[in-house]
Amino acid sequence: MSESAGIKIIAVNRKARFDYTVDDKYECGIELLGTEVKSFRDGKISFPDAWAEATEGEVWLRSLRIAENPFSSVFNHDPDRKKKLLLHRDEIKRIARKVEEKGYTLIPLSFYFKNGRVKVELGLCKGKKAYDKRADIRERDIKREMSREFRHGLH
Repeated sequence: MSESAGIKIIAVNRKARFDYTVDDKYECGIELLGTEVKSFRDGKISFPDAWAEATEGEVWLRSLRIAENPFSSVFNHDPDRKKKLLLHRDEIKRIARKVEEKGYTLIPLSFYFKNGRVKVELGLCKGKKAYDKRADIRERDIKREMSREFRHGLH
């Protein structure tokens, strides 16, 4: 995602790409309260173990913690409430079918502003086994070593 297309990245879930294989991605809107949007603008969100569930034709984001805004006094939001994700009806049906049948999990991959609105990149993910994670680490180390040798070869 680039900054030039009206997109400003708020946070990226790097751990999700390590723990899960991402099979499909969806861009979702998120239903927020005013004080929550202010906290998003300040980057005061935490989602180390956030996930989404599809129930009764709706998709809800769980375990996303949006810090309370210190300037909003009594009108503040509950930082741990579940948030509704906005998707097309056919997308919700497709997601719900895959989650029920094949053992997929819905994980938020990143949060960003797109034309002034908060968006969530939701990944349809499958958990990786320990040996898959080790293979990823090995592959990353090999790439790092190759680029290091290539750089030294240029000098």
